[in-house]
Parts: sequence; C-alpha cells; structure tokens
Amino acid sequence: MKIRHLVISALLGLGGLYTISCSSSGNWKEAHDQKTNNDIILHAWCWSFNTIRENLPDIAEAGYTIVQTPPAQLCITETADDPGGGYQIFGHGRWYYHYQPIDWKIGNYQVGTEDELTELCAEARKYGIRIIVDVLPNHTAIDDTQVRPELDAAVGGHANLYHANGRTEITDYNDRLQCTTGQMGGLPDVNTENPAFQSYFLQYINNLIKCGVRGFRYDTAKHIGLPSDPKDSKSERNNFWDVVMGRESVLGNSLCMDRDSLFIYGEVLQDRNVKETEYAEYMGLTASGMGWDLRHDLEAGNWLSQDVSLYCHPADPYKLVTWVESHDTYCNDHESAHLTDQQIRLGWVYLTCRAYGVPLFYSRPAGSDGPSGNYWGNNVVGARGNDNFKHPLVVEANMFRHWMRGLSETVFFSDNGSIAEVCRGKTGVALINIAQKAEKVKIPTTLPDDDYTDIMSDRTFTVEDGILTGSMEPLSACILVRH
Repeated sequence: MKIRHLVISALLGLGGLYTISCSSSGNWKEAHDQKTNNDIILHAWCWSFNTIRENLPDIAEAGYTIVQTPPAQLCITETADDPGGGYQIFGHGRWYYHYQPIDWKIGNYQVGTEDELTELCAEARKYGIRIIVDVLPNHTAIDDTQVRPELDAAVGGHANLYHANGRTEITDYNDRLQCTTGQMGGLPDVNTENPAFQSYFLQYINNLIKCGVRGFRYDTAKHIGLPSDPKDSKSERNNFWDVVMGRESVLGNSLCMDRDSLFIYGEVLQDRNVKETEYAEYMGLTASGMGWDLRHDLEAGNWLSQDVSLYCHPADPYKLVTWVESHDTYCNDHESAHLTDQQIRLGWVYLTCRAYGVPLFYSRPAGSDGPSGNYWGNNVVGARGNDNFKHPLVVEANMFRHWMRGLSETVFFSDNGSIAEVCRGKTGVALINIAQKAEKVKIPTTLPDDDYTDIMSDRTFTVEDGILTGSMEPLSACILVRH
C-alpha cells in the first residue's frame, strides 16, 4: 500500500512530464528544507569485523558515513544437516546462522570477537565513520536446545524466555497478536516483555556501545509489540521499545548513551495493519515499499511503471532507510538477484541523490552473478563483498549527496518514462536512464540556463528556458553540478 505525501502534477504543455511538489503535508516542506539527510550506509553483509576494518580506507573514500555489520551475538554453529563450524555463505555454514542467537554476548565465529569489534570501532572513528550493529532480540535459534544455560538462568528459566504463543507459527502476519508473539519461520518468539530479558538484552546493547558501536538495526522489529498492541498472556506491558530506546529503566539498568546520539532503525516491513507511524516514534524505519517499486521500475526499464516519486511510507521521509535491495530480497527466493550490478547502480543513483531517506547499499558476495544464478560467488563468510560498493558511479552519487546537503529536492520524469531527473535546489541534477536504448533528453529542470558537463563522461547538456536537453546512453546516469 502506498501513502501519498507529495502532490504529483502534470506540467502542462510539456508532453506529460511529471514533477513532485512538497506542499501537500502541512508544514513538511518548511520543516525539512534545511534538514536533509547526509548519511549513507554500507551494509557490509557477511563481512567480518577485521575485513571491514581492513577496507575502511576504501569505504571512507567512497563516501559512506555508516557501516552496518552482521549480528554480533553468539549464534549457532551447526544444524541437523550441517556438522558445524563451516565458513561458507551457503553450504557448510550459512549466512543466516548469525541470525539464530543462542545468547546475547558479543562475538561469534562468523564475524569476530569483542576485541575485534572494539578495534574496528576505534579505527572507523578515525575516518569519521559510525559502526552500527544488526541486533535481533525477537527470537532465538530454531533448535532452542542450543540456547546457553546462562541465558535461561538470567530470564528465570527456559520457559520464561518465550511468549506463551511463542511456539505457534504465525499464519496471519496482519494479526498483530500473532505477528508480535508468534513463531516466525520456525524461530521461537522471545518474550521481549519479560523484564529479566529486557535487562539482559540491554546489557548486551550497552556492551556494544562500550565497544564503540554508535547505532543499531533492529531485525524483525515489527514482530515486537508496541504499547497499543494486544499483550501476550505472560506480559503486563508492551514496553520493550521504551526500555531499549532509553525512555525507561528496567531492574536498575538503562540505556547508557543518549538515544539521540545513536543511529537506530528497525526492520518494519510494510504490509497491511503495520503500525508504521507508532514505530516511527521510536526509531527510523525501512522503506520496503519504495524499494519494491524501484526494483519493478528497473525491471520494466520505465520510471512510470511504479510510483517512486514518493517515499511510499506514512512516516516522515527524513526518518526512512531506503534501498534498491536488501540482504533478504537478494537471498530469500532471490527476488532481486536477477537485477544486474548496473541496474543496482542506477537505482542507487536515484535514491542517493534525493534529499530524504538514508540510503543503504547492500554488498553482494564477491564473485557472485545473480542474473546467471550464481548467488553466492566465492561463498566465504567473513570475506569482502564485490566491488560494486565502490564503483565510480556509486561513488559519484555518494559525493553528490554530500555536496547537495541542505538543498530541497524536485523530481521529474520524461514523458516516455525512460529518464528520471533528481534536482537539488538550483545547484545539481542527477539524470538516470533505465531504458535499454539511447535516449534524447528534453525535461524540465531547476538548473539555471547554461551549458553543463556530466562529471563522469564529459557529455554536455544545455538548459534553456528551464528545459534541459542532451542525450544519454542506454542504462546510464549523468551528474551535473553548477559551479
């Protein structure tokens, strides 16, 4: 479901070209003309702490300000069909093992130790980069016999670790009681409302902060109840978010750093009956609907296939995390894996050059080729992903975002839908052609009348009477900046 925030209006006399205006949501435009996002996230998916540290010079040079690591807590090493300890992304070892906690203590065999995380955070600070960690309080390993005795003891026994409904598989994700207390994909649902668990988990969060971590992605956040949600029979209050965001203490423990000093967002995938505006009171949210629309436009080779002029979300766009693809869309059923690296780059240019949302670049495995069905590439957990995160076009989009900080956005689409133009104030423009053929450009712009040269290709464009003209190669992007 898409919630419209911006007015879409046809420009009369220009053959069906479209623009967006920020005037339809009360004071939204006034509140955000000078409050654009500047951060850019690299999702170092399956990279180890040491691998991230070794690549910090390239990451910083490419313009990223935040690096998201894999989950850092203790996790399973084996399953019924895997004897354990393997370092393959998918095979002997699996990427999703680190999404199956057995205790909330720092360090696991796939990504590294507490000391290595501390060293990473210290080194990242030298480059002005914040490290954020993927955290997952909602469930334990499918095989809960692997849960550590220390965790069971801390929460008052193994039975108290889970919701009353925690081993009943969710059948209706739009039923909030099922969604927030039921088992998902075989993963038993933790009683996140148990004060003893809240205190134990908060100690983990505080220990990460003491290592130098400066933010978190909350995995499966929409499966953890809000104050307005129905309560599990074991729970007196749905106050998990109030505790971990520092609004409340629990059993003498509280968040050890001011919430506003941390970058926190939650995986709240959009669907019917998801309380996005209430979740947004606590944290940033994933703009999964916008990502879905963007991928379908890239597939169609036409920007008008789905409506990506909007952020497709009821929360303030300033609070959203945007992506072309996520690790889930790539790995689970490989829904986005058929997109080429160039298509990913073009979608990235569109997202990153816009004023709002914090774009997240998912690092695909090194040696992979999703369109051919080679999803795992070199198939080594801990290794660096492919070079797409530092491709020149990706870097130029990142730099454009930094250059245009504080400037409002206007988005135009060509009448045939092949070209999108992201304008930032009267200073810069990104043009993205997602068609499989060369295109003549004739599109309104906010740039003043003058001649402009693409930073990447030296291709020239002209603006006359508010219309930008030129030409573009198939599946290409151009970035124009007023000097």
